Amino acid sequence: MVGIYLGLGTNLGDRLSNLNQCLGELKSHCALQLIEISSIYETEPYGIADQPYFYNLVVEIDTHLDPFRLLKTIQQLEKKIGRFETYRWGPRVIDIDILSYHNIIIEHTELIIPHKQLHLRRFVLIPLREIAGQFLHPKLKKTIEQMLIECQDSGQIKLVIQREKILKRLI
Repeated sequence: MVGIYLGLGTNLGDRLSNLNQCLGELKSHCALQLIEISSIYETEPYGIADQPYFYNLVVEIDTHLDPFRLLKTIQQLEKKIGRFETYRWGPRVIDIDILSYHNIIIEHTELIIPHKQLHLRRFVLIPLREIAGQFLHPKLKKTIEQMLIECQDSGQIKLVIQREKILKRLI
């Protein structure tokens, strides 16, 4: 079964501190259980190039919250960490995207699961492969490897911190 995967990204302020704070919030939240975490990657901005590079990672969580309540919860966490509205694909202190929620497919004005651009972004696919190599896209019925082969995203991705070092900090 496909798990619940979140993509985390930041390109404003102290990016590492932003991700550490976000991971701490996820870990300590009473309705969320942090299961797995990828390495942190520095990535080129997607969509709008004229902004700082991002730090990105993917986490697996478990929760009793339905997808819409999970969305509200992560939006509250984003605001707590300091997210403010900019513009589409613009810079941000923190961004948390629901990439997948088990094998559920949702197409709603508030929420699309799996994330509608998951298969188009190497900065999501590479860390997702690291923690969920057997992931099968519930709508496209494609593996991570298939999606990576077909992915047209040519943005630079550089390993910053290996997952083992992040896990040691969180214990």
